Amino acid sequence: MNRESYPTDLTDGQWARIAPLIPQAKPGGRPRSVDMREILNAICYVTRSGCAWRLIPHDLPCWRTVYGYFRAFRVSGVWTRLHDALREQVRRACGRKPTPSAAIIDSQSVKTTEKGGPRGYDAGKKINGRKRHIMVDTLGLILAIVIHEASIQDRDGAKLVLGQFKKGFSRLKLIWADGGYAGKLIEWTRKNIHRKLEIVKRSDDVKGFVVLPRRWVVERTFGWLGRYRRLSKDYEQLTENSEAMVRIAMINLMSKRLARNGG
Repeated sequence: MNRESYPTDLTDGQWARIAPLIPQAKPGGRPRSVDMREILNAICYVTRSGCAWRLIPHDLPCWRTVYGYFRAFRVSGVWTRLHDALREQVRRACGRKPTPSAAIIDSQSVKTTEKGGPRGYDAGKKINGRKRHIMVDTLGLILAIVIHEASIQDRDGAKLVLGQFKKGFSRLKLIWADGGYAGKLIEWTRKNIHRKLEIVKRSDDVKGFVVLPRRWVVERTFGWLGRYRRLSKDYEQLTENSEAMVRIAMINLMSKRLARNGG
């Protein structure tokens, strides 16, 4: 890397964790000539700084090449596989099993821009945009994410997230949620997903802010995502790109944790 480093660049420790998970170039055709670490550095720069693809600094790879890899990795599922592999590594480093037995679900409404794509109005939050619907383990690591119109109620959006668990996470038995998920969704989860959905309610006797058991974990995850300016709004036209951006932010966070702790 013959340039001055950016604060967003991957450290040697981070790259050591990520590099083995990057797919090799396909056989045949023109050999891969770009430095994949620099491609990841450019994508991290966009995610953390919030800049447009065309505004990537000139001492990083060409923005068209960077975006091309971002899109190709999304379409081929590389971001998902890389994210899930690092999540299992973090769990093992914390003395946990690779997959969780309990999870927390919640959503976050964010504004969209003139870019277009699906959007709706969240009357409760008074936000015109989309919802980031996530499920996290007890460490706050994302297990599933679905991004949809903000006009979709939490109980309906949750079905999109919960539907991802029909064939995976066999150890997962209990899911915590807030009062917005109460009602028919509890029985739907039991019948269709074969898991228990437990509502963590706020006491009517408590005034002002209070940390609620279990629910604070997912709020902390949203706080982590808030450090990445590309996620301050939903700037993407495709919700698939939005989901990829969230995964990239978590890849950055988890690789930092592994590199720092030597896990």
